[in-house]
Amino acid sequence: MVNSKQAYADYLLKEKNYSLLTLKAYTNDLSEFESFIKQHDESMELEDVVYGHIRGWIVNLVEQGLSNRSVNRKISSLKSFYKFLLRAKQIEINPLQKHKSLKTEKKVQVPFSEKELTAVYEEMEYTDDFDGVRDRLIIELFYTTGMRRAELIGLKLNSYDKGGQTLKVLGKRNKERILPVLSCTAQLITKYLTERNELENIVDRDVLILNRRGQKVSESFVYRLINSYFSVVSAKVKKSPHVLRHTFATHLLNNGADLNSVKELLGHASLSSTQIYTHSSLAELKKVYQEAHPRNRNDS
Repeated sequence: MVNSKQAYADYLLKEKNYSLLTLKAYTNDLSEFESFIKQHDESMELEDVVYGHIRGWIVNLVEQGLSNRSVNRKISSLKSFYKFLLRAKQIEINPLQKHKSLKTEKKVQVPFSEKELTAVYEEMEYTDDFDGVRDRLIIELFYTTGMRRAELIGLKLNSYDKGGQTLKVLGKRNKERILPVLSCTAQLITKYLTERNELENIVDRDVLILNRRGQKVSESFVYRLINSYFSVVSAKVKKSPHVLRHTFATHLLNNGADLNSVKELLGHASLSSTQIYTHSSLAELKKVYQEAHPRNRNDS
């Protein structure tokens, strides 16, 4: 029999165009489950599993203290695997066909306010050297394009089209999209490129965003940078690149942007992914409505 785990990994990488990071997460979940079933029966193969085995793993994960959200993510990996086996005709029945995800509380992301963004832009002191210009550009790119952290890190020098004022980004599943660049952002990119050209010993020459050593910046570096700057101007618990992406979408919607347009800018595959950002927009709309409607005025 063909190694089903390897065939599945090849399918995710070559046909689904999953990133290596996503591929690793899926295959790790699968390996964890395989280890669990073999602890109880060494001869058990993944193709022989019934729902009872999966249910036992779920109970085990919950007893280990994993959140329902984390358990659901792991089971999602199994769902994908068994759908693949069913299509490949290596199994006749999907053991997860009647599974229902564990209930989770919906996380409400709180975006930064326009006042907080103004404070980061106008009240923070940025040094006029490479580090200061780069830091400001990273904040600018997140807030004016809504790109993901991995997309920013993956930007190449040739991703930027100066003439057309656009950026080409590589999103999830290696899908490319073209993002418009505001004039103020274009000016900052030009200033950054001037500083970048002054760096000595650039290692990653084709990469746009670098650290002072001329290397591509890491995910942790970008997270710490955003957290550091916004900690000065915001008391919000979460201060991350994703919150800036959320802020980008919310502020566009609050100012009348079309939901489909925001969907395209964010690189979402479906509107349902974008609609989570309408909650914040709705809150702003309700506030305006309550303040403006004559029936809600307490005139004495």
